[in-house]
Amino acid sequence: MANLTPHNNANYGDFAKTVIMPGDPKRAELIATKYLTDAKLVTDVRGILGYTGTYKGKRISVMASGMGMPSMGIYSYELFKVFDVDKIIRIGSCGSYTEDLYLLDLILVDKTYTEGNYALAMNNENIHICEADLESNKLIEQTAKNLSIKYKKGTTLCSEVFDEYVTENSNIFERLPKDLNIIGAEMEAFALFYNAKVLGKKAACILTVVDDRFHNGIATSEEREKSLDNMILLSLNSAIQD
Repeated sequence: MANLTPHNNANYGDFAKTVIMPGDPKRAELIATKYLTDAKLVTDVRGILGYTGTYKGKRISVMASGMGMPSMGIYSYELFKVFDVDKIIRIGSCGSYTEDLYLLDLILVDKTYTEGNYALAMNNENIHICEADLESNKLIEQTAKNLSIKYKKGTTLCSEVFDEYVTENSNIFERLPKDLNIIGAEMEAFALFYNAKVLGKKAACILTVVDDRFHNGIATSEEREKSLDNMILLSLNSAIQD
């Protein structure tokens, strides 16, 4: 039987209704092997790994998105449209855009802003800001409270260029709409949120600060591993609340 899409060799029904979506395929593998019971590899096209198993008795999937909006756009669109996934929770790393955030802090994304034209290219809409699913965020906030996990909720920038490669970061801060009070930057959430909006699905995003420009900090691999554990637990325990 032919694959349902060129980018995913899973069969229809292989994915759970909720998918946890890190960017890194190795992180998807780690989550599946460390946290899920009876995890099964369901797709591995182009090294983008996807697994389905159970967490505390509930069927959950985890799949990588790759980096950037185009990659997230493809994989999340197909999960929603072709594989009938209802919700995707992105988990990833980010840089801080406010002095109120420190290394390893968690961000729950309320809205995401982009200077890019993903919505225009996809759907002829000149849209540059998109919201997370309100119900999903409420579940995440309640779960964080239950687990005593601290977080900051706010708007983030979804950039098309990795922060460290930008010629002059001050130009970004000058261009960003001041009323949005943007607190961090990553590279995938807008495509995910917009796909969910277009397809009538649910999307959320939890981020860990690994680059703190205001306090001159960059997380080590060991620190990332420890902090990502909180983010993973928050996403998984939120996912089973549906």
